[in-house]
Amino acid sequence: MDEHIIDARWLAPPEPMELTLAALETLKPGEQIRLLIHREPSLLFQILDEWGYGFDAHNSDDGGYEILIWHKLSAAPHSESVAK
Repeated sequence: MDEHIIDARWLAPPEPMELTLAALETLKPGEQIRLLIHREPSLLFQILDEWGYGFDAHNSDDGGYEILIWHKLSAAPHSESVAK
């Protein structure tokens, strides 16, 4: 599965949201986005739900968040592929 990584740690709003939404526009079925961010993007979760994307969020070792995003029509990634 192809993965696109967005490292938005410590970027000022609205740049993390803009980068993520731009990446969603090019995301193909079977691909996923791994978003690294320093705080929980609550508004993004609502948008992902409304737009039909699946996601899995985990706290990362540095206190931030790691969010894996995929098309709901695609198979969800295996839990082994999500770094904790």
